[in-house]
Amino acid sequence: MTTPAVDSRLLGLAHYAARGVLEHVLTRHGITFQQQIALRTATVNAPRTPDEVVDLVRDFLKADPAGIRATIDELLAKRLLVVDGAHLRPTDEGRELLAAVNAEVAPISARIWEGMPVDDLAAAGRVLALVIQRANAELAVLAH
Repeated sequence: MTTPAVDSRLLGLAHYAARGVLEHVLTRHGITFQQQIALRTATVNAPRTPDEVVDLVRDFLKADPAGIRATIDELLAKRLLVVDGAHLRPTDEGRELLAAVNAEVAPISARIWEGMPVDDLAAAGRVLALVIQRANAELAVLAH
């Protein structure tokens, strides 16, 4: 097999292949990709205000803030998040859902990454971090 050159297309194909696996699992749990990202964001280092969750999810997904707020409303309606004063707090059901998704995805992820040399993974990590940094800089210029 010829090793393809890394470019935006290949990075996108890798992203969507991995995301496809995750979305397949999420669908079985009745949650969307964006809902999972927002729920995880509200859960990690909780408590977080709704504005903090919106800002972080927007940074992660480059999604529209209005759509993220709608996603938070969906999570509140599903009782996966609750409002606690000025903060969002995951419910037991929200934490259990994240744990169930993690448990289901972990062995799949392990199979995907299995046998990859540590040095290759480190190099890929450096390249991807630089791509993220440069793409974020370009987005900042485009936004102004």
